[in-house]
Amino acid sequence: MTALRKYDRLETTGLWRAAPDAQLREVVVGLRDATVVLSDPKTEMPLSAWSLPALLRLNPGKTPALFTPGDDAAETLELQDPEMIAALETVRREMLRRRPRSGRLRGVMLGGSTAALVVLALFWLPERLTRYTGSVLPYATRAALGDLVLADLYRLTGSACDSKPGVAAALTLGLRVNPDLPPFVVVVREGLVAPLHLPGGVVVLPASLLELIDGPEAVAGYVLAETLRARAADPVIGLLHHAGLGATIRLLTTGAMQPASVAGYAEVLLRQTTTAPPNPPTPAIPDADLLASFTAADLSTSPYAFAVDPTGKTTLPLIEADPFLGGSPRPILSDGDWLNLQAICG
Repeated sequence: MTALRKYDRLETTGLWRAAPDAQLREVVVGLRDATVVLSDPKTEMPLSAWSLPALLRLNPGKTPALFTPGDDAAETLELQDPEMIAALETVRREMLRRRPRSGRLRGVMLGGSTAALVVLALFWLPERLTRYTGSVLPYATRAALGDLVLADLYRLTGSACDSKPGVAAALTLGLRVNPDLPPFVVVVREGLVAPLHLPGGVVVLPASLLELIDGPEAVAGYVLAETLRARAADPVIGLLHHAGLGATIRLLTTGAMQPASVAGYAEVLLRQTTTAPPNPPTPAIPDADLLASFTAADLSTSPYAFAVDPTGKTTLPLIEADPFLGGSPRPILSDGDWLNLQAICG
C-alpha cells in the first residue's frame, strides 16, 4: 500500500540498466501500491516490476539517484525527477517503518540467548509459532522464499520458459490481473499439470495450459484464482511446515531461510496438483468470492469456468452469474502479446 496517497500513480522517465554490462535504456517509471513498474515509452510494454519494500538506493544524497530492486539484483535505475526520488524515499521509509525489524524480532524472540528460543518453543506450540512467523514476514522475505521454492521446483520441471517477448507478455498479464500488486507469472514446460501458487505472489503455469486454452481471458482467470487461493491458505505456512521448527525459528530471528530447508518441497507441491481438473483445485474458493474478485478485476468468469470444466456442470454458477457476458470490458492482452505468451517456451 502506498504510504502517501499524494504519490499514487506517479510517473516519470528514467534510465534503466537491465544488467551491469547492458546499455542504459530510457523507461517510464510508474509508482504503484507496492511496486515500481518500468515500461517502454514507445510501446508501453512493461519491462520490469520492482518490489517497493526491497528497493535500495545505492547513492544516498547524490543526483541522479541510483536505485536497485534488491541486495543482489543486477538491475539499476537512474532518476533525475526530484518528486519521484522523494516519493520513492518516502514510501520506502514508511514501508520499512511498518514492517517487523529483525533487531526487534531478535530482541523479542531471543532475549539475547538461545535459551530464550528453547523456552519459547516449549511454551508456544509449534503450530502457533509457524502461523505467527507467517503473519509477520515482510513482502521482501516472502519474495525470497518464493525464489527458493522456485529453484527447488525447477529440479523437476526444468527451468522457467524465458523467451523475452513471452516474459514481457507474462509481466503484462500480471499487471492486468492486479496492477497494484501484480502476481509474478512463471511458465514451466513439464512436470506440472495445474496452476500453482508460491510465496511472494508467484503463480506457476504449465505450458500445456497455454496450448489448450483459446484466449488470454481464461489464463487471466487461472492467475487470479491462484492469487485468491494464496490469500485463503498462505503458501508460506505449508513451506514452514515442511522446513520444520528449527528453520522457522531461524527465519523469524534472521529473516532468511537456507535452501537445504526447502529441498524436497517441490515434490509436495506437485503431489497436490495431481488432483487437477476435473477434480476441484485446492483450496476451494467460494463462487461468491471468485465473482467479486473477477468483477473488481474487470474479468469475465465464463472463459475461466469453461476452461476448468468444459461441460460447465461444476462451474455453472460462475457462468450464469458472469458479470461481463460477452467478454471482459478491458483487453487482457493484445493479439501479439497472447501469441508471445503461448510461445514463451519456444
